[in-house]
Amino acid sequence: MYGTRLARWEKAMEWPLLAAAIIFLVAYALEITADLRGANGLAANAVIWVAWAAFAIDYIVRLAIAKNRWRWFYRHLLDLAIVVLPMLRPLRLMRFLTILAIFQRGAGNLLRGQVVIYTFGATLLAILVAALAVLDAEQAEGTITSFGDAAWWAFVTITTVGYGDYFPVTLAGRLVAVGLMVGGIALIGVVTATLASWIVERVSDRSDADELAAAASEYQVEELRREVAELKDMIRALQTHS
Repeated sequence: MYGTRLARWEKAMEWPLLAAAIIFLVAYALEITADLRGANGLAANAVIWVAWAAFAIDYIVRLAIAKNRWRWFYRHLLDLAIVVLPMLRPLRLMRFLTILAIFQRGAGNLLRGQVVIYTFGATLLAILVAALAVLDAEQAEGTITSFGDAAWWAFVTITTVGYGDYFPVTLAGRLVAVGLMVGGIALIGVVTATLASWIVERVSDRSDADELAAAASEYQVEELRREVAELKDMIRALQTHS
């Protein structure tokens, strides 16, 4: 009963929460990059708080109707972080990027396609969110004062290049940098593992093809030997009759 109610609630809330994540991301980006003030600033703040309320209500309801609340709580720490840390709310968008993987063919290709699409989408979203977060933290007293500088910093940080031309000086900015560095290391691991999986599969396919070709060649040789033996028998029979 609890599982059915929870599944129905999650299915009903998926698209509303996706819309809330998109609205939050747009409002947050406009609030930081457009320097909204007055009525516009209040409207953006109101939108952000409404989006936060949507995620908070969803989390509380799912926790309340879960059969084993402690187990559910332990397994959904990311959802708690999405509610507690406002900057993580756009990560809800990542759940829907794997839909594109249905165009892949084969089970192995499907899994690898999901990983590639998820990683690519997560990287772009992480760069955008980190750029907005570090700009919000640094534009008042740091060296990162424009969205272009923030996006450049986020890109070179997540790729673990780190030119050092821009760097955060505030505590919040440095926390964003730490998270982005960890994400960059994880990104390298995912790309390496995916490439290794592709190479192993290609080598395995080639080995299987070689084995099939060798088996086919052996079968053909045996057939030729059998036909030659039959021809010899026919020749001997003709010679005997003559």
